[in-house]
Amino acid sequence: MDMRIGEALIGEGFEVAHIDLIVGEKSGPVGIAFANSLSQLSAGHTPLLAVLRPNLITKPPALIIPKVTVKEMDQAELIFGPAQAAVAKAIADAVEEGIIPKEDAEKLVIIVSVFIHPRARNRDRIFYYNYGATKLALKRAMEEFPDADTMLYEKDRSVHPFAGRRLTKLWDPPYLQVAIDIPDLEEVKSVLRQIPASDHIIFEVGTPLLKRYGAEVILELRKERPDGFFVLDLKTLDTGNLEARMAANSTANAVVVSGLAPVQTIVKSIKEAQKTGILSVVDMLNVDDPVSVLKMVEKEGVLPDVVELHRAIDAEDKTLPPWKYLKKVKGSFDVLVAVAGGLRPENIQEAINEGADILVVGRSITRARDIEGAVRRFLQFMKPDTDQFRIMTDF
Repeated sequence: MDMRIGEALIGEGFEVAHIDLIVGEKSGPVGIAFANSLSQLSAGHTPLLAVLRPNLITKPPALIIPKVTVKEMDQAELIFGPAQAAVAKAIADAVEEGIIPKEDAEKLVIIVSVFIHPRARNRDRIFYYNYGATKLALKRAMEEFPDADTMLYEKDRSVHPFAGRRLTKLWDPPYLQVAIDIPDLEEVKSVLRQIPASDHIIFEVGTPLLKRYGAEVILELRKERPDGFFVLDLKTLDTGNLEARMAANSTANAVVVSGLAPVQTIVKSIKEAQKTGILSVVDMLNVDDPVSVLKMVEKEGVLPDVVELHRAIDAEDKTLPPWKYLKKVKGSFDVLVAVAGGLRPENIQEAINEGADILVVGRSITRARDIEGAVRRFLQFMKPDTDQFRIMTDF
């Protein structure tokens, strides 16, 4: 066993315990790191052996390293007191319970990174939280938790305690995309505050809003919806890579390039979006044959993440609804398809039945007298929200 890695978070308040640890053989990389850490001291992060009492180290031996720089003796006493005792007891109990095989106790070493907040005070909480977190981290390490399948399942469902739940991919369609074309920032903020929270709502920064305030307007909108997924509707016609980078720099989650742009512009926009970790959208507004455009793009070795079949506001009474062309695109390319133009609660199910992944709605929501009610009339056709009420240690 060269190396096993474990992590666990238990507790609350300033005494919360967050343990990161590695377990491995003395003769391997963990053993080398163990010796180096013990012999090369760092100011404020002095390593110490886990002891059950003075003169009695654990087996396997464990080295405790403080994550937070220790600046005062009060902090040091918490590390050398309840935290050290908790880690040692957790390791001993893990051996007794078979989490760590007893026959391997002389072969292995453990490096434990311990978090003690500078404002932590309650020694009982520090002991019990760190005991539980260390034992859980050891169990996860020895079981090689999580496996790749668990990680992939959880990555879009989990909520980080400090960063929230940040959607980076549209993994669970259909989505309701609220198109915000209002060129007044305060009114837009008011609209955002009235839209209910949902895993299946994303926001489009419409062209009029974008033209007035620039791409950086997203940073203002994030003050209202920090976890929001924002699509920057640049409708790029030239310099695809430059404008995609502008979108990424403004913290947009997706950037829109026009299907009327030269193929190389579309390709450059897609490649830059991929490079910067955001999604690419090709808006087929006024494009006669979207499939032909996509075939030319595909020949260049790329495809957008989303193709938007878009009927212009001025043409809503004169052309077929955009979802009537949807199957031609989905039948030829592995992309998400958004539809925009003429969507109402009365016909949204028809669009979903045709295979729409993203349903773009603007004025029916943003100009409604009851914005929340208007959104909920569309949301009833989306999937239920992901369950966000699981316990942190539910694995």
